[in-house]
Amino acid sequence: MATIYQVSELAGVSLATVSRVMNNNVRVSEATRNKVLQAMEQLGYRPNSIAQSLASSRSNSIGILVSELHGPFYGEMLTGIEAEFRAAGKHVIIAAGHSERATEEDGIDFLRSRNCDALILHVEAVSDQFLIDLSKKETPFVLLNRQVPALADRCISLDNELGGYLAARHLLQQGHRHIGYIAGPMWKADARDRFHGHQRALAEYQLTADEALFFEGDFRETGGSKGLQALLASGRPFSAIVCANDEMASGALTAARELGYEVPADFSVMGFDNVNFAYYTYPKLSTIDYPVSAMGHMAARWVLKKVYQQSNIDVQQVFNPHLIPRDSVAEAANT
Repeated sequence: MATIYQVSELAGVSLATVSRVMNNNVRVSEATRNKVLQAMEQLGYRPNSIAQSLASSRSNSIGILVSELHGPFYGEMLTGIEAEFRAAGKHVIIAAGHSERATEEDGIDFLRSRNCDALILHVEAVSDQFLIDLSKKETPFVLLNRQVPALADRCISLDNELGGYLAARHLLQQGHRHIGYIAGPMWKADARDRFHGHQRALAEYQLTADEALFFEGDFRETGGSKGLQALLASGRPFSAIVCANDEMASGALTAARELGYEVPADFSVMGFDNVNFAYYTYPKLSTIDYPVSAMGHMAARWVLKKVYQQSNIDVQQVFNPHLIPRDSVAEAANT
């Protein structure tokens, strides 16, 4: 079995240089890196990850805690993160917090116990103070889709309020004035921010949200289905519905079809996220683009810059949503 000493001898470089190549250290020329890699391949040498970790004080693994593992939204997020780390020779360990405080705290403890070099946290239930206290411990972390003012330099987030505003404004520009709203769980900051943006757009048209046309959903297809049925049962007229994410919009579209309604002829439906299936619903879903894959990549780059000292990386911390108009929104019938 080949050893690092044999690699060093065959490549004609020091042990320290071989170690730097194995740890993807940027202070190695491309020519030297290729020499070492060729020697490793010729000898069939495979680095021992435990030995590497002990030698470098790095595990080359990053812990990721997300709210859920189901659905296209989290799939895109995790794909973006993993791709960035894989290109850098790092590996990920994934846990789910299920939007419950105790489960999120347990997941963070688990990832820290695995000697992860850093954490990427998409957490909703733990308090700001918990995260501030966590920042004083040894494992660095970055937050996705969360703003904690005291940890501003660790936050990568979307302007959800702007997204809610753009969704409502699009409907208002199409002549809609009676607009139903299917929200996410309002204890979640992103759900609240999107609704606040919705209210801001209405205010520009001297309108207010009709409480009878508001339904608090769950960010899942079932929430959209139940939300549409509740809006119809309210007896209040509406010509359009905003759903606070695409999964609920998909549920609303399915329920509308099952109940004999035609979208957008009977009422328009607006989503939020622009997940991959939004283009393939019937009709194609008008929505707000949430660049979750790009944000996942950016969280990984934050770790590469701050933890692995790859200083040639730029980090964008606030992302803006934008409108994706498709077929589920039409002009109001009275315009």
